[in-house]
Amino acid sequence: MENRLLISIALCTYNGSTFLREQLDSILHQRYTHWELIVVDDCSTDSTRDILQEYAGKDSRIALHYNHRNLGYNKNFEKALGLCQSELIAICDQDDIWHPEKLAKQVALIGSHTMIYHDSEFVDSTGQSMNRRISDKLNLYRGNEPEVFLFLNCVSGHSILLKKSVLQKSLPFPHGFHYDHWLAFNAACLGSIDFVPEPLVKYRQHSANNTDLLASKQVEKKAAQKVAEMGKESEWLLLCARQCTGRSNNLITALYRQSLPRNDGFLNMAYGMLIWKNRGTLLSILKKSDTSKFFYTLRKIWGAKVKLIGQ
Repeated sequence: MENRLLISIALCTYNGSTFLREQLDSILHQRYTHWELIVVDDCSTDSTRDILQEYAGKDSRIALHYNHRNLGYNKNFEKALGLCQSELIAICDQDDIWHPEKLAKQVALIGSHTMIYHDSEFVDSTGQSMNRRISDKLNLYRGNEPEVFLFLNCVSGHSILLKKSVLQKSLPFPHGFHYDHWLAFNAACLGSIDFVPEPLVKYRQHSANNTDLLASKQVEKKAAQKVAEMGKESEWLLLCARQCTGRSNNLITALYRQSLPRNDGFLNMAYGMLIWKNRGTLLSILKKSDTSKFFYTLRKIWGAKVKLIGQ
């Protein structure tokens, strides 16, 4: 295979020595070989840096950067992605295992799309299959409707190959939101996204995961936390409305405006009706029956005055 397009791979590390070697080895064994690996370590205190220096000493495609203070997950990825110079950029976690064909299959599909992602297989901390995929939990989306990503996200950071134009539109990452969700939304604003239906990453599940797709850490939320989340939902809708124009902006702006009286009152039926009317788009990622989608929508209408009753 002729590797003509350079791919910049952004890898963030933080105390990842337990699984890092497996991830680095899986990158080195990619069939697609024309890549550079941009690593930003976020002040690790274990042997992560020693491992990185060992691998960088053997392969000139690996460039290492070290933070002087801990930036945290989202900001560290923002920095790593900002250091990527190629027109094609892939995102990599420190604890997964890539399929040898991952990059090759994504490059072959990207064409005029702004982003290509893929399905992933859940594995446990030892790397053993849990016999579940992301597509078992969520419907994977292909298309150019950014509204799909307003309430839900099926694009995990480790699965992303994007064009630099998406990154330019997305930086800086907004505080308090998942960077992969933001990138997926902006990719759909700029053009179309597509996915490879195969699991091209073994997505490791362990106690230190930043996301919990399998809902293994469920904790009962307090009323004040639920109220704060409503405010974050409105903030997210406003951010999204400012990013997109035309038809998409009209719906997103309407949702934002209807979310505000919901936040401060008992309920807002108009907010739920707007979501339900557009459920074919807004809830397309939700892999549930229409009945479940109805109850999902119903939960969206209740405001702070209801949630704080009895507090």
